[in-house]
Amino acid sequence: MKNIPKKLVIATRESPLAMWQALHIQSRLQALYPQTTVEILGMTTTGDQILDTPLAKVGGKGLFVKELETALADGRADLAVHSMKDVPMNLPEGFMLAATGEREDPRDAFVSNNFASLEDLPAGSIVGTSSLRRQSQLQARLPHLKIESLRGNLQTRLRKLDEGQYAAIILAAAGLIRLGLQSRIRSVIAPNLSIPAVGQGALGIEISASRPELVAVLAPLNHRDTQACVEAERAMSRALAGSCTVPLGAYATCENDLIHITGFVASVDGKQMLVETATGKRLAADALGKQLAQQLVAKGADKILAAL
Repeated sequence: MKNIPKKLVIATRESPLAMWQALHIQSRLQALYPQTTVEILGMTTTGDQILDTPLAKVGGKGLFVKELETALADGRADLAVHSMKDVPMNLPEGFMLAATGEREDPRDAFVSNNFASLEDLPAGSIVGTSSLRRQSQLQARLPHLKIESLRGNLQTRLRKLDEGQYAAIILAAAGLIRLGLQSRIRSVIAPNLSIPAVGQGALGIEISASRPELVAVLAPLNHRDTQACVEAERAMSRALAGSCTVPLGAYATCENDLIHITGFVASVDGKQMLVETATGKRLAADALGKQLAQQLVAKGADKILAAL
């Protein structure tokens, strides 16, 4: 391939998990292009600074992405690496997703020092999560538990659990696995019991739309199955105006040339919950996600969302 840049700079948040993701992409790029220098530009985002308020109240997931996009726009960085679940459903004008990395375990993990599973928790136990998606599904299934907000990076959340502030916390399994903390996982929660966040476990590589030549450079990092599944999930969420302020989730899997997707919308208290599934061609992932959104709206999802 011609036009391999002599140097590439990766913008990333500075949390340990974000740095792991950036280092992972750095090592992949250096293996592919040994002549290229690949550097990492660590940044603190607004989402990392505001830790005393649930994300839904301070502007949602875009808070983790904005500063990185500024670095792309002004040329300080060539690409930004994100957890796909942190990437807003509509990218701002002037940016594009160049590649989606292979998905790690997409499930939610139950983490506790004293209990083996959610079902073992006594009534009134405090469960920590920062996610309305997890909260609504937990309240629907186990209304006797008490849900409290839990913010901060992975290590901070684990420390708060270890200090006894919570009986258990729910985290993405992918983050724990990537940081070598799988021993903290007491059990993983089946996707039909806790439908994952859109894009959970997948990495996204974002570039400035003015740098289309980077798409070919980053193409070897794109995992086609993951990309198709995440595209379907994001299309559903986009059609339902999904953000951190909305309890919804979607999980798609690929099988040959088909995608199977399950999605849900709920009220925060979990008293209203709609779940739908759809199957379609992987070449029409976007249309499949929209179809699933329409199925949910036909069941009354728009009324639940309007009430939020």
